Amino acid sequence: MRTLPFSILALCVVACSDDSTSPAAAITYPLKAVDAAPTTWGTLSGVTIAGGYGSALAMDPTDPAVFWIITDRGPNTSTSVANRLLFPLPNFTPVLAKFRLSGDSLRRISTIEMKNAAGVNISGRPNPAGVGATGESGIDGSGATIPTDPDGLDSEGLAVESNGSFWVSDEYGPHIVHFDASGRTLERINPFGNGTGGRRIPAVLALRRPNRGMEGLAITPDGRTLVGAMQSPLDNPTTAIGRASNAYRIITFDIASGATKTFVYVADAVGNIVSEITAISATSFLVIERDGLFQGGSPAAVSKRVYRIDLANATDVGDAANASTGKLFGGKVLEALTPAERASNAITPVSKSLVYDLLTLPGGYPHDKLEGVTLIGKDLLVVSNDDDFGVNDGGASNFVSKILPATQLRDRVVLYFIRLSTPLR
Repeated sequence: MRTLPFSILALCVVACSDDSTSPAAAITYPLKAVDAAPTTWGTLSGVTIAGGYGSALAMDPTDPAVFWIITDRGPNTSTSVANRLLFPLPNFTPVLAKFRLSGDSLRRISTIEMKNAAGVNISGRPNPAGVGATGESGIDGSGATIPTDPDGLDSEGLAVESNGSFWVSDEYGPHIVHFDASGRTLERINPFGNGTGGRRIPAVLALRRPNRGMEGLAITPDGRTLVGAMQSPLDNPTTAIGRASNAYRIITFDIASGATKTFVYVADAVGNIVSEITAISATSFLVIERDGLFQGGSPAAVSKRVYRIDLANATDVGDAANASTGKLFGGKVLEALTPAERASNAITPVSKSLVYDLLTLPGGYPHDKLEGVTLIGKDLLVVSNDDDFGVNDGGASNFVSKILPATQLRDRVVLYFIRLSTPLR
C-alpha cells in the first residue's frame, strides 16, 4: 500500500507487544490501516458477529503509533416493533481497545472492559425509567425480552487522559462516565443528577432523540474541560419540532467545578448527524457531520465532512434555571427557532469551516458511519468508521452481514490518514 510522505520519531514508552514498533523507530503513516484480525464475538442465524470497534477514536497520549478505539453498546438491529431492538449478545460489555499501527494494519494489543463503580462489568442494554431510559427495549436471539441495565451504556464519544483514565459519552441518558485505567467507573454524570458523584449536565439533554444522544466527546488540551456534542437536535418539546430543526447542542463541562455552558452548532441539512468532536485548542475543535448513507448506495451519500468549529465568539444559550426544556427565547425553545429568530435573539452559533470532505477521498469512502476523528501534529487528519460488528438490518430476518455497496465487501474498521493542505495548529 502506498504511504504518506510523513513520519515521526516514536518512543515506545508503553508496554509493547511482539508486533510493536521498536524504540526510536520512525513511524510512517499509511493512507489507510485496516483491523488485521477483527474480534469474533459470536454468530446468529449463521451470520458472524465480528469487529465492532470504531465508534470513537483517540491517539494514545504517550505513543503516536497507538490508537484507542471503542465499541458501542454491542451488535443490535431493529425489529418490526418501533424502539424494540434485537440484541444477539445481550450481555455484551462495551470495550475500549488499544491498537498499534503496524504498516497498513491495526493490531489489537490490549482491551479494557467497562465496569460500574463496584467493579462489575456493565452491559450495553437500555436503561430503566428514571436513570436514562429512551423508550427502547430489547429482545435476544430467541425473541425473549431482555432486562434493562441501570449501568447500561451505549458508548459513543471518547476522551483519554494522560494518566490512563478515560471519559465516555453515550446515547442513553445521555451519560458521561469517567473510568479509571482499569475500566472501573469513577463518576457517572447525567441530566438527572443521580449518577455517581451527583453532578449533572443540563436537564434538557434528557430530551435527546432515542439512539441520538451525546455522540461526541472531547477534552481540551489543558485537561480542564469536557466538550460534548449531541448527535441530533433534541425532541424539544416535541418530536415534530426537534426533527425539523438544524440547531444542535454542544456543551462544555468544567471538570473541577461542574459548571456547564451550551452552544449552538448549525448543521448543513436537517437530519444530518454530528458523530464526533475532538479538540485542537481550548476553543477550537474538529467535528464530524454526516448522513447515514453509503457512497455507491441508493440513495447515495452526500455528506461525510469534517469541520473546524470555534466556540470563542459563540453565545452561551445555557439555562441558569436548568428547566426541563432549557432556556426560552421569546417564549420558544431553542429547537423551535428559525434562523432569523436565532439572529433576532442575538444567538451566535459556533463558527464553522470545512476541513475535509470524505466523499472526495481518492479511492472513495465506502462506509456509512464516519464516527471517529483525531489530529496528528498540525496537519494529519485521522478518521475511523463504525462497522456495526459487520451486521445490518435485514428486513424479515432482522440480521444480515453488513456489505458495502461500493465494494461488495463486508464492512470492517479502517483508519484513514489524510494530509491536509492547510495546517490546523
